[in-house]
Amino acid sequence: MAAGAPGSEALLVAIGAVPGAWLRFRVVDHLEPVLPRRHWGTFGVNLIACFALGLMVGLEQSCGEASRRVLLLIGTGFLGSFSTFSTFSAELRAELVAGHWREAAVLAGGSVGGGLLAMLTGLSLGAVT
Repeated sequence: MAAGAPGSEALLVAIGAVPGAWLRFRVVDHLEPVLPRRHWGTFGVNLIACFALGLMVGLEQSCGEASRRVLLLIGTGFLGSFSTFSTFSAELRAELVAGHWREAAVLAGGSVGGGLLAMLTGLSLGAVT
């Protein structure tokens, strides 16, 4: 397959996705005993992914076509499966159903606001280099 062909791009995403999902599973499981609730492990992983993706996008702007393949492999594949919006949504719902309104608000606000701040920080750092 030629570089940039849809099949090769999908393969890059798939190759990155497997280790990203595995690492998220390992990190969240490892942190679970030391955190008050499991969702704070997901929260941390998501913030790390936001920062790393922002950094990659910032770096990608100064590179050529090769960076597109790296962005597909690491940005879309690895970081896309390392972070997880669906788990965040399910954990947020669980907090709401349990009546933990304050924790749900902190989780939602921290995830959106913190994710944007982490991404913008990474983007700024990546654009500087």
